[in-house]
Amino acid sequence: MAFMSVLTRDEAQTRARLLDVHHYAIDLDLTRGDETFDSRTTVRFTVRGETDTADTFVEVKPAELRTVTLDGQPLDTDTLDGNRLALKDLTPGEHELRVEAAMRYSRTGEGMHRFTDPTDGETYVYTQLFMDDVQRVFAAFDQPDLKAVFDLTVTAPQGWKVLANGITEHTGDGHWKAATTPPISTYLVAVAAGPWHSVRTEHRGLPFGIHCRRSLAPHLDADADELLDVTRDCFDRYHEKFTEPYPFDSYDQAFVPEFNAGAMENPGLVTFRDEFVFRSAVTDTQRQTRAMVIAHEMAHMWFGDLVTLRWWDDIWLNESFAEYMGYQTTAEATRFTDTWTDFGVTRKPWGYDADQRPSTHPVAPENVEDTASALLNFDGISYAKGASALRQLVTWLGEKDFLAGINIHFDRHKFANATLADFIDSLASATDRDVHAWADAWLRTTGVDTLVPELGTENGNWHLGIQHRGSAGAPPAPDPAKDRSGLKHAGHLQPAGGTRPHRISIGVYDHDLHDTGRLTLRQRLEADLAGETTALSTAGPQPALVVLNDGDLTYAKIRFDAGSFQTLRTALSGLPDPLTRAVVWNALRDAVRDGELPATAYLDIARTHLPHETDLALVDGVLAFATAHVADRYVTPEQRPAALATLTDLCRDLIRRTEDGDHPGLRLIAVRHRIATAAHPDTIAAWLADGTVPGGPELDPELRWRILTRLAVLGATDEATIAAELERDPSATGQEGAARCRAALPDPEAKSRAWDAMFTSDDLSNYLFTATAQGFWQPEQADLVRDFVPRYYADAAAVAARRGPAIADAAGRWAFPTHAVDADTLRLGQECLADADPIPALRRKLVDQLDDLARALRVREAGTH
Repeated sequence: MAFMSVLTRDEAQTRARLLDVHHYAIDLDLTRGDETFDSRTTVRFTVRGETDTADTFVEVKPAELRTVTLDGQPLDTDTLDGNRLALKDLTPGEHELRVEAAMRYSRTGEGMHRFTDPTDGETYVYTQLFMDDVQRVFAAFDQPDLKAVFDLTVTAPQGWKVLANGITEHTGDGHWKAATTPPISTYLVAVAAGPWHSVRTEHRGLPFGIHCRRSLAPHLDADADELLDVTRDCFDRYHEKFTEPYPFDSYDQAFVPEFNAGAMENPGLVTFRDEFVFRSAVTDTQRQTRAMVIAHEMAHMWFGDLVTLRWWDDIWLNESFAEYMGYQTTAEATRFTDTWTDFGVTRKPWGYDADQRPSTHPVAPENVEDTASALLNFDGISYAKGASALRQLVTWLGEKDFLAGINIHFDRHKFANATLADFIDSLASATDRDVHAWADAWLRTTGVDTLVPELGTENGNWHLGIQHRGSAGAPPAPDPAKDRSGLKHAGHLQPAGGTRPHRISIGVYDHDLHDTGRLTLRQRLEADLAGETTALSTAGPQPALVVLNDGDLTYAKIRFDAGSFQTLRTALSGLPDPLTRAVVWNALRDAVRDGELPATAYLDIARTHLPHETDLALVDGVLAFATAHVADRYVTPEQRPAALATLTDLCRDLIRRTEDGDHPGLRLIAVRHRIATAAHPDTIAAWLADGTVPGGPELDPELRWRILTRLAVLGATDEATIAAELERDPSATGQEGAARCRAALPDPEAKSRAWDAMFTSDDLSNYLFTATAQGFWQPEQADLVRDFVPRYYADAAAVAARRGPAIADAAGRWAFPTHAVDADTLRLGQECLADADPIPALRRKLVDQLDDLARALRVREAGTH
């Protein structure tokens, strides 16, 4: 493989000063076979007249570079160096570059991904050109601030439809032409071709469409009204918020197979992972998540597509804004009004976790040197922390001024590029507040502040102080005389120091006079926290519970005073607002991860209160953490059977509670987690044999594969049964289920086959690699797979180098031996980082996994003292 150069910021800035790119004419021929397609590109650009001649380069990653001409003169194709083709001695003025090449289809979700549906044999292709993958499809000056107009033509097999950024027209004989785009960045160009099933409508004079592969048509049709209603509602709400109208000629949403991200904001053609076309029963929270993703990607049409970052250090301007707007607009415009509870319990912890690892970075980092480094910043900080920061900004600034600043920004920079400084200047022009100082404190810093209450009484009145601990240094040791909460303080896990300003609400709660298991809100205090301590004036007797950051309007970890913690042990489920309960559950989660609350105590609290919980996102989020983190990693192997038994009993209670049929979503969550925590096969094997859970639900494909995977882990199924299930469900999802089950079988030969499939053959697609990795490591099989742990690091580094960032990400995320919580696994990983030189995408994953492993070791140690 030729060495591929990543683009540096300095190179991009130099090229942007030199060039003005006007127009791309791209012609793709998708009829050339299963391995490659033809790509012909004509680029018109201007060289600015600063010098007599200048040199630059264009990027392309071909299977075969056939011809290149510059201003009609042929260039030597042998001068292609990796992915760079030098353009030398360019004179000031207009130029035209033509590149003809054969390009490889991808099976890793990068570039032009090709997929053949095992259900019906139909083939689909689609592009994912983010960061630097446009070079896998056509030649380009590939950086976000060289926007241009694009004209696209495609030759496709008969019977296919072609979708693109603009309205497409079939001109006959498989030839398609897309409408000319406005100026957009290269990474936003999109094509999706195949025998799509489509549902079309019109809204506000624009054509809208939703598309999926044919085998999913009945499932898309079943949800078409909901999908289109959400799309229209969000579209209308954005037109109420933004003065700039939707800037493109159509709005298509394509649900595509084996997609690496949740979705991609290609203007006029948003692509989604097609798991959002639900084949099996789902909860309302899953439908809410889908609605939020629709809203998120639509927000990008303005923030990201209309106004685009200049360089990748400002990726947060895309993602944080869309993340915030996605949740806020879904809550405002659709039936899903509790989206911030879901954000609090599922997305926000992603940001908290990322911000406490060695790989943390500011929301708006100042120095992102190249595209490989930039790719690593698509994480919980750029999404969840950034969205939390914007939510805090709106709380501090006021929504009116915030939206005014946003609209100024759109007006100033539409169809162009902008930086953090431009964004802050736009906000500052709409308010008298010091937005620049806010940005320095929130966007240029790392770490999570911790807010700790101190309660006392004097002359019959209670008083509240708040310690405001930052993210550098160590907190003071707690005073044992004042702390009877039962929490173990581990100062080395939660540092203190410089802090950010916060505007928060504080919930003050009393026991209900008629039901001590319920809590009532006495008052909600508002506070601005700016120093190390804040004192608030209060009156009346000391409350039963004080919740800092009630309403979850800021980004900070919170703790509880001893009395409040004891109240939560008995009355957490009695808090009236699910968002408050989300704040509390997050605080307990953080306390476990920081070694201050024993993991077993978290399970006890969940066992007490989760059977009474009504919010689906909370039930699912707490059970997910209790299973994947507490039971699988934070308790010792000796404690694990008791942890699984606790979770099994909890799920059994939820199943009993939902026997009346009035809570199908809650029952589905309980059944899923009952399967995941099964320590013995009898009950779930009986469900599979009967095709139903007693009292419902009947087992759909998703539940059948869940059960079969767990039976494989427990050694209660075999290859013949897996093959029979695959024959019953030969879909792409069925193929993934079978791969997961086969890798989970407790058999040495099955493990060796799975390992070779992941790390030797290079035949697995991105989704089949992930499914195999998910099945391979199981805590119950630690002895069986022990010899694979030292093999992992070298083999992961090798496959990442061969197959690139998408597989590197999967290898680091899913194939890592997370169950192996011991010093040897940590040591081997550290040696790999020092000696094996893994590519950046894998290195980042390993740094994070090893930090999580070290944390798990500390949590275990804290739990034994």
